Amino acid sequence: MNKMIIEPAKSIPAFYAGQSILLTGPTGFLGKVFIEKILRSCPDVREIFLLMRSKTESNINERLEEILNLPLFEKLRKERPSSFEKLIPISGDISEKELGLSATDRQMLVERVTIVIHAAASVRFNNSLKYAIFVNTRATRDVCILAQSIKNLIALVYVSTAFAHVNEPFIDEKIYLPIADWQKIIKIVETLDEHTLNIFTAKCLDYAPNTYIFSKNLAEKIIQDYSSSFPCAIVRPSIVIPTIQEPIPGWLDNVYGPIGLFIGGGKGILRVACLNKTVNEDAVPVDIVIKIIIVVTWKIGLTTYDHNITDSFTLQTPLVVNCTGQKYITYQDCIKMMFNIANEIPLEGTVWTPHTILTNNFVLFYILTILLHILPAILIDLILIFAGRRPMLVQLQRRVYVANRAVSYFSFHEWKYSHVNRLILTSLIPHDNLDSFSFECSNLDIRTYCKNSAIGAKKFLLHEDMSQLDAVKEHNKRVYLLVRIIKTIIFIGVLWIMYKWIFSGTLNY
Repeated sequence: MNKMIIEPAKSIPAFYAGQSILLTGPTGFLGKVFIEKILRSCPDVREIFLLMRSKTESNINERLEEILNLPLFEKLRKERPSSFEKLIPISGDISEKELGLSATDRQMLVERVTIVIHAAASVRFNNSLKYAIFVNTRATRDVCILAQSIKNLIALVYVSTAFAHVNEPFIDEKIYLPIADWQKIIKIVETLDEHTLNIFTAKCLDYAPNTYIFSKNLAEKIIQDYSSSFPCAIVRPSIVIPTIQEPIPGWLDNVYGPIGLFIGGGKGILRVACLNKTVNEDAVPVDIVIKIIIVVTWKIGLTTYDHNITDSFTLQTPLVVNCTGQKYITYQDCIKMMFNIANEIPLEGTVWTPHTILTNNFVLFYILTILLHILPAILIDLILIFAGRRPMLVQLQRRVYVANRAVSYFSFHEWKYSHVNRLILTSLIPHDNLDSFSFECSNLDIRTYCKNSAIGAKKFLLHEDMSQLDAVKEHNKRVYLLVRIIKTIIFIGVLWIMYKWIFSGTLNY
């Protein structure tokens, strides 16, 4: 018994030995990296229950198999292939009441789970209010209700967002007053139809820029309201970007943040973006976020082993940790760097020279979108139609426009964050565990990281062959030459029109 009291405090892997974890959101970016890291760095974990939703084309077992075949898991597959047997998919759906769990599965979780990591969320900014509340707010309530029933729960960690309180210029590591009463909002959303809710949304959101921020803001209050029932914590990551190092540099599975700008701009599709070029982009690598989640869980879970711990840090309920960037770079400098890297590591299928105009003027953004995005897209789609191929660029540019307007809010504002709890957690990591669990990255070389991220985007998102770089560069030279010719023709054409207009006016006079 004494051994159990001493070892977990001195070793993070020892703490996780024998633990049964329930993870929501295992198919998401954070969820996949969490699974890999826990299985590789805490090999004695007992099991991980994965709350997953079946799809029309695949059931939960097939979805899990598809995830485990990703390059993310290659290192683990070589070092410890038997660890995959500890993954137990559970059929559920966070958009449904009570998480869509069957009575049998719920009872199994109640009996066996000891740690809950609630990472599931919809991060789309333009979700309807109903869907955002169901997935991000009501699901959090239902996770807490389930946690109350779990017999041997030692920790619950909720993954929130650093942007949950956008009305605060300085974000402390504490719970703030919510925008609205979460219980009333859930009841309203469950009662009213979609059309009525759409009318209600603008008034309901108050200062929140979108339904995502609104729903996550309410969810934090839910965690606080249930925090007297079990040890819990909130981790607030900012924009989550590719891995620094673990298990492979530059791994990612989405186009959020700077990677989306790199791909769109690098292919010559994204010509204008609605961003404030002088604002610092606040982003944090996904493997740093996962290490913080693991260490936070270890810290709050230790109270189960030693109820005599009386330091104020442990007794904060819930414990809140801001998980934001340690290195800052402006949007303008980031894009310049990524385009510079694109010369070394070009993307396939480039249609124009990589260059993106940044503007914080909505009128100018709209005009430039028409001129540089929509009109060329219409022309290219017409060419595709005549060539017997499916038109796609206009639809793509519409989605780019909507996404750009949605994320522009975050580039027009800059927030400061307290990192007191993060610094304390860093100091508490056992010395022997620093190599595996330290989340200190202040010495990160940004250009090296961006280059690895660019390679990751090519390999893991676009599935491009890195051995074909020379051929891609040759293709790009031809594209650049074509662009110069087109620009020259346009320039000469404009001069000719001006000449004719002036000359015609002189004759008339």
